[in-house]
Amino acid sequence: EPPWDKGKPRPALVDWLARNRLTGLILVPGSGAGHDVRALAADPEAKVVGIDIAPSAKVLAERFEKRGNETYMTGDFLSGFPPAADSFDAVFEHTCLCAIPLERRLDYARSVSRSIRPGGLFLAVFYRNPSDRGEPGPPFGCSMEEVDALFGNEFELIEESTGIPTFEGREDREVLRLMRKKSK
Repeated sequence: EPPWDKGKPRPALVDWLARNRLTGLILVPGSGAGHDVRALAADPEAKVVGIDIAPSAKVLAERFEKRGNETYMTGDFLSGFPPAADSFDAVFEHTCLCAIPLERRLDYARSVSRSIRPGGLFLAVFYRNPSDRGEPGPPFGCSMEEVDALFGNEFELIEESTGIPTFEGREDREVLRLMRKKSK
C-alpha cells in the first residue's frame, strides 16, 4: 500500500475525460496500480499500456477487474522503452516525472517524445509544488518553464488548465497540459 496510491484515478484525468476522449494506443508510464490506465481504458476505442519499473506494480494492477483493453508491463521507461519509436498515439503523465531523480528528467522527456507518433498527444498533470515541508523530494516539483524546456521543442501546447480537480492537499499545485507532438 504505497502512500501515493489514492485508490482511484487522478481527479484531473477523470474531469478531462468527462469532456474529451483519448483514443488509440495510449501509454501510461509509472502506472502503479493502474487506476489511470483503467480510467483511460473505459473508452472502447482506447488500448492502454501501463508500464512501471516496480514488478509489484504490475502484480497489483492485475488484481483489479479490467475496464477495457488494458495491459501492464514491467520495464524502465527511461532506458529504451518502448521497443519501437513512434508507437503510441498518446501518453498520459501524472506523478512519474516528479518521482524520478532530477538528473533523469531529460531522459524522461526523450522517452515521451520517442514513444509518441508525430501528431500524437501528450496529456500531463504536472505537479508544480508537491511539498511545502521544506524537504527535498521525491516528489520533486517542476515549473512550467522547466516543462517548456523539456518538451517545448518537440511538442506544441494545445490546452493548459490550472485550478483543476486534485486529490486533497494538492489544490493549486497541479497544472494540466495537453500537447501535440510536432511533425518531423
